Amino acid sequence: MALSGVHKDRGELRIHESLDELGTDLADYVAELSEASVKERGVFAIALSGGSLIGLMGKLCEAPYNKTVDWTKWYIFWADERVVAKNHADSNYKLAKDGLLSKVPIVPSHVHSINDSLSAEEAANEYEFDIRQLVKTRTIGVSDISDCPKFDLILLGMGPDGHVASLFPSQSVLDANDEWVTFITDSPKPPPERITFTLPVINSASNVAVVVAGEDKAEAVHLAIDDVVPDCPPLPARMVQPTKGKLVWFLDKSAASKLDGYQFSE
Repeated sequence: MALSGVHKDRGELRIHESLDELGTDLADYVAELSEASVKERGVFAIALSGGSLIGLMGKLCEAPYNKTVDWTKWYIFWADERVVAKNHADSNYKLAKDGLLSKVPIVPSHVHSINDSLSAEEAANEYEFDIRQLVKTRTIGVSDISDCPKFDLILLGMGPDGHVASLFPSQSVLDANDEWVTFITDSPKPPPERITFTLPVINSASNVAVVVAGEDKAEAVHLAIDDVVPDCPPLPARMVQPTKGKLVWFLDKSAASKLDGYQFSE
């Protein structure tokens, strides 16, 4: 039985007994947003991340979603990417291709990945340029309160340190406001070179979902969602706060185990 509730300023919480249940709920959520976006805009612009997220999206490749979702209207991006070859084991592109994109009828030209032959800085600049071109054509929406792109959905995982995308605690890229896509060369988690969406882009999305499973992330979930002491430096995950969009947390019960005792309605 899933528990769901709304935290006063940290979005909607959906807590699941099992990963199987979480995966089904996540597939339902993505499919519903895809349908609504295609109906409203004619396209669905979605940004993915790496890690365990892609595995948890696996039910989208199964019935009924593989037949009911209008995959031809999907435009795929990455909220972050490791600057490695596309066939490298660390590539988020490879992870998504093997686990999702190769199993459903996505239009190949709608898949927008980084140029893996460039340096981290060059790859970030080129990826931002590509996104800017697609904002001009409104393949990606535009925020009505800034010039930022407004993705229909940005899907994020979260690490035990509270990082999202490739925005790690205490790094200067957390303060990046002028770029849409930036880069790091000193990731505390290998590989060191990465590109990442900046917080203004993440927070301009129509919908942001943070998908977290595992007891090793329970403390970070607590610090990202619960009311904590003001002098506690905010985790990157806590800085995810869509300006006008909707934030949803998909958690398994292990990841949610240290949350303060909210009253959820079953």
